[in-house]
Amino acid sequence: MQNPIVVFDLDGTLADTAGDLIATLNVILETENLPPVPLEQARELIGAGAKALIERGFLAHERALTPERHEELFDRFIVHYGNNLRVHSVLFDGIETALDRLEADGWRFAVCTNKIEKHSVKLLELFGIADRFKAICGRDTFPTFKPDPAHLLMTIERAGGDPRRAIMVGDSRTDIDTAKAARIPSIGVPFGYTDVPMHALGADTVIEHFDELYDAVRTIDGGRDRV
Repeated sequence: MQNPIVVFDLDGTLADTAGDLIATLNVILETENLPPVPLEQARELIGAGAKALIERGFLAHERALTPERHEELFDRFIVHYGNNLRVHSVLFDGIETALDRLEADGWRFAVCTNKIEKHSVKLLELFGIADRFKAICGRDTFPTFKPDPAHLLMTIERAGGDPRRAIMVGDSRTDIDTAKAARIPSIGVPFGYTDVPMHALGADTVIEHFDELYDAVRTIDGGRDRV
């Protein structure tokens, strides 16, 4: 049997990245003579990747984008954000201790995010934890991405994990819906980016702090039938 695995979303789950994402969005909006989006709107905008973030930012100003212009602005976003990944971004408190405890029990880890792969890897390297994850898979890693369950299942496979003993940790409807579609249990965190309360999204359990992750993982894993 392969290793049990915990798969994490990145933005709003492992790290608070809103400050840098919204700052880059506002640089893009400025080039179009649009006012900046307040950081307080981050929860409604972040969670589906940079392309969706740009589109949502323009919709907030009731401005539509042609597909061609969207692509141009996306390319600009990628360059600017790639140079400003960790100006304001920080890991959420308790994550490293939680990884230590689970790793000691034989769990391995992966990241399944709608952030592009090179940014995901670089950011986790800047945080000094990239080597904790057996796979870091972004929006562009495979032909499909969340909420398609194949994104999660292919991430588990790439990390050498056992889908029968996998758990998804995320902060948004996208993460929970992806896990449900893949028939993988999920743990929700309420401190990320969602316009719907995490308790209403149907995760198997919700934790308020990463201090609770170890027990939540043990409870879910212990309650499953072994094949």
